[in-house]
Amino acid sequence: MTHESRRAFLVGTGAAATSILAGCIGGGDADGSGPGQLKAGGSSTVYPITSDGASVWSSNPPADDEEYWGPGQYNISTDERMADYWAGLYGFEPADGSSPPFEVSVGLSHSGTGLEKVRNEQIDIGDASASVADEFPDASDSELDTFVDHVVGVDGQPIVVSREIYDAGVTELTGDQIAAIYQGEITDWTQIDSYSGPDKEIQAVGRAEGSGTDTAFRSNLLGDPDASMGGVDARKGQNQQVNTLVSQSDNAIAYLALAFVEPDGPVPPIAVELEGTTYEYGKNLGAKDYPLSRDLHCYTYEGTSKKEAAFINMLLSEYGQQNFVAPNDYFTLPTQRRQEERDKLPDQV
Repeated sequence: MTHESRRAFLVGTGAAATSILAGCIGGGDADGSGPGQLKAGGSSTVYPITSDGASVWSSNPPADDEEYWGPGQYNISTDERMADYWAGLYGFEPADGSSPPFEVSVGLSHSGTGLEKVRNEQIDIGDASASVADEFPDASDSELDTFVDHVVGVDGQPIVVSREIYDAGVTELTGDQIAAIYQGEITDWTQIDSYSGPDKEIQAVGRAEGSGTDTAFRSNLLGDPDASMGGVDARKGQNQQVNTLVSQSDNAIAYLALAFVEPDGPVPPIAVELEGTTYEYGKNLGAKDYPLSRDLHCYTYEGTSKKEAAFINMLLSEYGQQNFVAPNDYFTLPTQRRQEERDKLPDQV
């Protein structure tokens, strides 16, 4: 099955689980251990991971479904359905038929909103593509310590341009050039030596302030999460909207999550040269020294309930990494790091 058809299946089978919900109160018991619904939301970068995971969770495929579960492929010995198995590790009983022990829904906004909703106990898991410290720079250490960080994958955030710009020779920029564009010092593509097209103003596209992608870009490339970006011509709240704008433009540049890049389409990634090293899509964007490589987070608040742990543990497993992180073109966590993240979860029953 192709990536596109798999995504279509997931959306179709998990529509109830992945409906875009705003401001909803988490269901079940106050401690998250009872029946009801687990609610996640926030970053559009992390959304494909948690949304796809929620879709399959809610369809709760049987153990003999080797495409969507097939536990034997992951050295898991069980004949239980997918959600039944992961929830059962934390004491949840199977529901009737193919229904999961509890539903999972995932909302779509951006990192700052997701973290605010977690703090306000409107949702259980806050998806974020920047750290809570960067999103809430004025928060005290004690306030930050109430959030529990669960890293589920890594994004090597690429720089993309409109297809017309790429075809006119801009297939690589330096970090200094990118910074100068976003700070308003370079405003026309003719100021880039490799560009061979006509005079064309640069349309610098940024993410909405409060977006984890925007925060990570400022922090990692400009050196400060509050760095000035006076060259930005348009801001969009979600990666999907940035992708659309760049694809419909003939002069744009943007920073975008890996899951939304189109190498052979209208939103091609370019190489980035930084301090003598060239970083390229499909080669080394996951390198630790690539400044736009960032962790993808699922934050919980004031501890992690067993309900939250069941879903996050599934995402951190080899099964979850290969089915929900890698297919969205993000980097999976190395084995040792996955174990370190799983060690943060409460004990299984």
